[in-house]
Amino acid sequence: MKYEWLESYAMSKKGAYKEWKQEWEVHRYMLRDKMFIMHGGDKSGKEIITLKLDPLEGEFLRKQYKGDIVPGYYMNKEHWNSVYVDGNVPDDVLRGMADKSYDLILSGFSKKIQKEILGG
Repeated sequence: MKYEWLESYAMSKKGAYKEWKQEWEVHRYMLRDKMFIMHGGDKSGKEIITLKLDPLEGEFLRKQYKGDIVPGYYMNKEHWNSVYVDGNVPDDVLRGMADKSYDLILSGFSKKIQKEILGG
């Protein structure tokens, strides 16, 4: 895989774990019961990584990396974005997307749960 560092990077996030979702045939990186990264394929079997972003940022990145970043495959098209692994998205852009996806999911939890996850 082009982004071979992604798994260890996702797993380095506090509270993160990986699971296999058999019905979708994807690996999901989770925080509690919420997904922040999905790694699988699209309907034609092309390898994709799907992440959550602020809608405006997602739209900006889809325009900047036309064809390499698309609305989230099989997800809410406004909030989720899919990155084609065989595309030209730089590592630092994908790393930033992973950080923002994790932060968005984390911020959706109560302050108490956030504190538990972050160990504070």
